[in-house]
Amino acid sequence: VMVGLGEETHELVEVFRDLRAVSVDILTIGQYLRPTDSHLEMVRYYTPDEFRELKAIALDLGFGHVESGPLVRSSY
Repeated sequence: VMVGLGEETHELVEVFRDLRAVSVDILTIGQYLRPTDSHLEMVRYYTPDEFRELKAIALDLGFGHVESGPLVRSSY
């Protein structure tokens, strides 16, 4: 899940629940970083505390493993 494009926390939690409902067990949460001026603008930068909070929420929902931070990417 990429954050920073204007989503609200309750929307993220809804996505987390939807993912768990189809048995997704590993979740990555990372910050959207605008690669060039022709890409979407970043709406806001999440703080380290917000990433920790999102991780805790996801773990409470039953994910087996969660990586959550500004430079986390699922493509690595």
